[in-house]
Amino acid sequence: MPLKTKNLKYIINIKYCFTLCFAIITVGFTTAQEIIEDEVKETVKKTDSVDTSKAVKVDGVAAVVGDFIILESDIQKEKDQIKASGGSIEGIEDCQLFGLMLERKLYAHHAIQDSVPVSDSEIRKSVDYQIQQFLQQTNGSMKRLLEFYNKDDEQSFRDEMFEINKSNLLAQRMQAKIVEEIEITPEEVRTFYNNIPEDQRPTFGTELKVAQITAEPKVSEEENQKIINRLKQFKADIIERGASFRSKAVLYSQDPGSASKGGKYTLNRKQPRMVKEFRQVAFSLQEGEISEPFKTDYGYHIITLEKIRGQEYDVAHILLTPKVSSEAINEAKERLENVRKRIVDGDISFADAAREVSDEKETRNDGGQLINPTTQDYNFELTRMDPELYAQIQNLKDGEVSLVLREEDRTGNVKFKILMVTDRIDEHKADYARDFLKIKDLALEEKKIKAIEKWQSEKIVDTYIKISKEHRDCDFSSNWLKK
Repeated sequence: MPLKTKNLKYIINIKYCFTLCFAIITVGFTTAQEIIEDEVKETVKKTDSVDTSKAVKVDGVAAVVGDFIILESDIQKEKDQIKASGGSIEGIEDCQLFGLMLERKLYAHHAIQDSVPVSDSEIRKSVDYQIQQFLQQTNGSMKRLLEFYNKDDEQSFRDEMFEINKSNLLAQRMQAKIVEEIEITPEEVRTFYNNIPEDQRPTFGTELKVAQITAEPKVSEEENQKIINRLKQFKADIIERGASFRSKAVLYSQDPGSASKGGKYTLNRKQPRMVKEFRQVAFSLQEGEISEPFKTDYGYHIITLEKIRGQEYDVAHILLTPKVSSEAINEAKERLENVRKRIVDGDISFADAAREVSDEKETRNDGGQLINPTTQDYNFELTRMDPELYAQIQNLKDGEVSLVLREEDRTGNVKFKILMVTDRIDEHKADYARDFLKIKDLALEEKKIKAIEKWQSEKIVDTYIKISKEHRDCDFSSNWLKK
C-alpha cells in the first residue's frame, strides 16, 4: 500500500510518542495479582449506624490488563505528571492518554511473563534521580513535594515511585525486545522509497558539513608529575595512616559529579558508561584495593574498589586535573593562528592541516570533519544543529575559515579551534542516493512500528483485558475492547 504523507509524519514522530508513553511517571500505580471487577473505593462517615446511601465514590477501576490495573484517578494523575514534568497535554485527549497507559501495562505484563530482567538497584537509582529533579522544583523542600503528591512520608513516596518505575522500565525493555532483532535490507529501503508518491516525499532541511581544527594547551611534564606525586601521597595516607578515602575525595577531588559523594560511582560490566581506562582499572582491583595513579582525558585518578555485587562494582575515586600555564595557553592560540594563516594563504588545505596539526584525535584523520552524534554521518540539519555550533558557523560562507575561537569546559580546560563549512545542501525533497541513510531510518522505523502493531494485536487477544463501561466509548487505535 502506498505510504501517505501522514504516515511519514507518524513515523517521524513515533519516537516522541513512545518516549511520552514510557518516560512519564504515573503516580498512583497499583498491581493486582487477581482479576478485579468494577470495584470502587468508598468513603463513609463513621456513625453508630452506617447509611450506605451517603457513600461517596472516590475512585474506581478503569481497566485491568493482565496482572495490572489502572484506576480512574491514574488518568488525571498522568496528566498532572506530564504538566509537572514540563510537558504539554494540549491536543492529547483522555482516550489517547488512556490508550497509551493500556499499552504500557500490556508491555509490562508480558515482560514479567517473558522474564525480562530489571534490577532493583537500577530502579532505585532512577527513583533517586527523579526525586532530585522534583526537589529542584520545590526549592529542595521534601515537605512541599510530599504535599504536592499527597503522600504522608518520604518512604511511602519512594515505595510507590519504585513500583511506577519498575512498571515503566519493564514496558520499555519489552518493547525493545520486540524490535531488537529487526533489520532492513537495501532492497526493502528502495521499495519503501518507491512506494512514496513523488509529490508526497518528505522534505529535508538545509544541511551542512562542518570541519574543525583544534589546539589544546600542553601540560608540562613537571605539572603532570606533581599531580601523580600528590595522588601517591593520598594513597599512602589512606593505607599507612588510616585516612579516609571518601574524606579525601570530598576535600580534594576535582570531579564535580562525585566529589560531594566521596567520589562514589557504581559501575556495571554490562552497561559501559565510564571511559575505557577508568573501567579497566576498576575491574582489575580486589575489594579494598587502591589503584596506582592513572590518566584519562579528564586528568589523573586513583580508585578504590569498595564492593562487588554481582555485575555491579561500587568504587570511589579521586580526580586531580593538571593546571595549564598561561604561557601554554598563549602558545596554543598562536599555533592555531599560524595554521589559519597558512590555510587562508592557500599554502595548505583545511583537511591536510587538520591531519597534520589538530589535537582532536576523533576528527583529525577525517580532515577535521565533525560527525553528527544523532545520525552518525557528516551532515548537520540546520534547524537541529547544536545552538553553540550554529552560533559559531552561522555567518561563515562556504569555504571560509573562522577566526580562532576560545572554548572553556565546565572544569576550566581551555582549547582553541577554527571551523569551516565544507559543504552545504539546501532544503530539498528526499533523494534516494543523497538521503539514503535518512530514508533507511524511516523505512526501519516503519518496519518496527508494524512489528509492534502485530505483537500488540496478538497479545491483546491472549491477555485478560477488562475496560470499565465509562471508557468503552473510546475510539481506540488498538482492539482493547476485543470487538
